Amino acid sequence: MPEGPEIKQAADKISSAITHSPVEEIFFAFERLKPYESELKNHRIIKVDTKGKAMLIHFDNELTIYSHNQLYGKWMVRKSYDYPKTNRQLRLAIHNHQKSALLYSASDIEVLDKDELALHPFLNRLGPDILDETLNEKQIINRLQDKKFNKKRFSTLLLDQGFLAGNGNYLRSEVLFVGKIHPILRPIDCNQKQLQKLAEAALAVPRQSYETKGITNNLEIVAELKSKGYKRQEYRHWVFGREDKPCYICSTTIIKDTTAGRRYYYCPQCQKQ
Repeated sequence: MPEGPEIKQAADKISSAITHSPVEEIFFAFERLKPYESELKNHRIIKVDTKGKAMLIHFDNELTIYSHNQLYGKWMVRKSYDYPKTNRQLRLAIHNHQKSALLYSASDIEVLDKDELALHPFLNRLGPDILDETLNEKQIINRLQDKKFNKKRFSTLLLDQGFLAGNGNYLRSEVLFVGKIHPILRPIDCNQKQLQKLAEAALAVPRQSYETKGITNNLEIVAELKSKGYKRQEYRHWVFGREDKPCYICSTTIIKDTTAGRRYYYCPQCQKQ
């Protein structure tokens, strides 16, 4: 599943492609949305933004297309009406005279007016967006100490979109490694220094991932590994996907574990209980 940084990167591409001129045509695969094809045609998109893993495409007639990629959704930006060869099902297409923004495989798509957007049940359950520039360490620490969250294991908490929106499997492992927190600990088990370090990581790791298109490892280590011919999947992360490989900091073997069927990775030396 794409995580917050990937959805925001897709939003940037879509914004660049389709906000400069009126929409010439919109296609919805779902019959319930077909009436909006004519309502949105010839209107301008004024903003494309994200909230966690959801994307919001705002039009100048005060309607918004909400979409969530879930597990299999994928956005593509192409030349106008240049459809790729793919076995995926096209769910949404937005065309202007130069570009097309195409959403494949996703099923969670809605068109909302201002009131519906304000009351949307999923959006209203989300915590602060991890890529929101106004989010700061103090706010994260306050949430970590909140009784609603402070007794949840970090392995569960960092996937809770009501805590912080946009984290997923790889960010969970990487944030906990950079924060030097063992996954089975809870906020209530940690001292103030640990919470501060975790809050710093919770901001820094997703932001670096967004800026570097998914790289969460130390960039000096990345540069060294690239110079030695390592592939992207081998240098991209600190611990995620690196089961049985040595930690970049201490050389201890990285461990893989699961919670609720979802995998996470950690270094038992750098992230002591």
